[in-house]
Amino acid sequence: MRLLILGTGGMANQHAKHFAAIDGVTLVGGVDVDPKRVEAFNTAHNIPNAFPSLDAALAWGEFDAIANVTPDAIHHPTSMAAIAAGKHVFCEKPLATDYAKAMEMTEAAEKAGVVNMVNLTYRNVAQLQRARQIVQSGEIGKVKHVEASYLQSWLVSKAWGDWRTESQWLWRLSKKHGSNGTLGDIGIHILDFAVYGAGSDIDHVFCRLKTFDKAPGNKIGEYDLDANDSFAMTLELENGALGVVHATRWATGHFNELRLRVYGEKGGVEVQHRHDWSKLLVCSGEDAETGTWKEVAVEPVETNYQRFAKAVAQGKTMEPSFRHAANIQKVLDTAVVTEQDRHEHTV
Repeated sequence: MRLLILGTGGMANQHAKHFAAIDGVTLVGGVDVDPKRVEAFNTAHNIPNAFPSLDAALAWGEFDAIANVTPDAIHHPTSMAAIAAGKHVFCEKPLATDYAKAMEMTEAAEKAGVVNMVNLTYRNVAQLQRARQIVQSGEIGKVKHVEASYLQSWLVSKAWGDWRTESQWLWRLSKKHGSNGTLGDIGIHILDFAVYGAGSDIDHVFCRLKTFDKAPGNKIGEYDLDANDSFAMTLELENGALGVVHATRWATGHFNELRLRVYGEKGGVEVQHRHDWSKLLVCSGEDAETGTWKEVAVEPVETNYQRFAKAVAQGKTMEPSFRHAANIQKVLDTAVVTEQDRHEHTV
């Protein structure tokens, strides 16, 4: 697979590193409107060709697929152009800024017959994949209750940098800079974490969003700090289970932590994932009578990058697909509506 990396900002370095390590994948080009940035990126990753736009790269055409690492609002037009040119697309999350655009991308990719996947990175957590297997095997019985959280603390501490002065954080707090806040940024991750681990999509949702005062007039320079900082959501899954999902950037002491608990009529599973370790705990069978939770060891799994390369080689889309990401986007869009009218909606 000859791969073009579209957008050469921070996350693009992860794409370049992971794809370059896969046998059969060749990084053939980088694209960025900033010539200095793409030059530095290509030099760092030994990429031979640089382009100022996707149009220029498509005119060249000597590649099979793109890794779309552009800003969220640019995912739609660039992916649509690549799909029209018959290129496979591996897109960063969220797939689009709203469900309508996400479905347009999905339907275009499926009609064109190109491989389409979204980099929902926590699918790479082996403990989550094993938890899903346990749930789907019936070991914990029919799922009754799901609890999931995504906790970050970069509004509390400067461990990742100072959000008050650095644009890489400030834009995430500003609607006019393309942010849908915590819901849009990490909500898609924790919802995918929850539905994948629980083995069921979402049927109903109700959500509350909260934006806290963070500066005089809630403004720093050109940034209006009006995007949501926290959300709390109740769900009903298609399998009938009740779910509670919440996320915040104010979680003191939690740099980047996801947690999922799935409870069934015969047992439960819990996945804990941090930036530095992951755990899978299971309580089932006789242990359910004593409330004993045991940690389960798991082997590493293929990454999204590896699955995409394999999908292109086989000519068949693997999960997480555009359609799955579009379905999650519909939940996010519906959540915003429920905040406005204060009652539950069917997804």
